[in-house]
Amino acid sequence: MKKIKIYEVKSEIGAGTRGASLGSEAIKIAALDFGSTFFKKNRTIEIPNENRLLMEPDKHFDAKRINGLHKMFTKIAAELVPVLKNEKVFPIILGGDHSTAAATITAIKMAHPKKRLGVIWIDAHADIHSPYTTPSGNMHGMPLSIVLAEDNQEKKLNKLDDYTVQWWEKLKDFGGITPKIQYQDLVYVAVRDTEPQEDYLIKRHKIKSYSVTELRKKGVDRIAHEILNQLEDCDLIYISFDIDCLDPTISKGTGTRAPGGLDEREAGNLLLRLVRDSKVCCFEMVEINPTLDDENRTAEHAFEILSKVTNQITHEL
Repeated sequence: MKKIKIYEVKSEIGAGTRGASLGSEAIKIAALDFGSTFFKKNRTIEIPNENRLLMEPDKHFDAKRINGLHKMFTKIAAELVPVLKNEKVFPIILGGDHSTAAATITAIKMAHPKKRLGVIWIDAHADIHSPYTTPSGNMHGMPLSIVLAEDNQEKKLNKLDDYTVQWWEKLKDFGGITPKIQYQDLVYVAVRDTEPQEDYLIKRHKIKSYSVTELRKKGVDRIAHEILNQLEDCDLIYISFDIDCLDPTISKGTGTRAPGGLDEREAGNLLLRLVRDSKVCCFEMVEINPTLDDENRTAEHAFEILSKVTNQITHEL
């Protein structure tokens, strides 16, 4: 049995829509509404953020507030690396926007530099843009390119200034390990809203991607089995769960909705099956935005999923 440690990363400097920094508080409110003592039993640790940068003008349109994201890498690594070295502790991150997931992956590699890391990315979006290809400049679309050290110059759209190039290189090199993961150790689930530049990389590197239709056809158990088989050569596995993987009919409280997503039961059952594997070392949940929600329902779904995952990790089911 592992002891969980929950971290709140209320950063939203990487998003185009404000409000994701409130996600963890919305989950706590959902727990109270359910009459749960979850957050009384499991105290959270808040990692300081750089959201003050949202009040300042940013002239670097191809990688907005990239210097702030580098500062978040430093703060997240300082907190997570010592914990990740303790095999009896399982960190759970309640994040804001998805950009800081790159910092979590980096922290895992810094804690275990010689171990091969697999990533299960459950999301409506591929998040594999770089400043060279981004149509928006929002860093929450770039975390996987950071850890893959991917520029995708072949599909370049933007000419970067020296400032952006400098900080981009610092992010890719953070922790002294570049790249952090390999393409064959990345698996997508529920990704369905991508740009041509991302499609190019997915096809070129043959990234395994399970659609919602395939999951429903094959069933959760078989998909989980196939994912874990895909990552069998990895020593550790990290799971990143973006709430927009859920269908917007049940999950309105997120900044980048995409139709045709999972329902809460499917997502929860898949995660239950995956976290049973002893290689899974960290779970992250992101992009819950209560300012866009209807009666906090998205956070309620998120809390129910979080409870299932936590119970499985601590063997309380």
